[in-house]
Amino acid sequence: MRAKRTDDNQAKIVEALRSIGATVLILSGVGQGCPDIAVGIFKRNYFMEIKNPDQPKSAQALTAEEAIFHNGWKGQVAIVRTVEEALEAIK
Repeated sequence: MRAKRTDDNQAKIVEALRSIGATVLILSGVGQGCPDIAVGIFKRNYFMEIKNPDQPKSAQALTAEEAIFHNGWKGQVAIVRTVEEALEAIK
């Protein structure tokens, strides 16, 4: 299995979330469609799949494994492209 590449904006999103007091666990290497990060804040957990808005729309689409995860997961999972979208996902 090949290591998953992280999107260029992931570090910025992680830094912003941590700056407001969130804990962030990087999950990008897990594979099997698992979201890129788990975020803990306000006694809640959030999964986020990070996509790069600078990439073509086709490159921002969920992979087959990601789609299976998103469709089958019975909890929360968000697709975020920007710091603003990440912050909105935890409101």
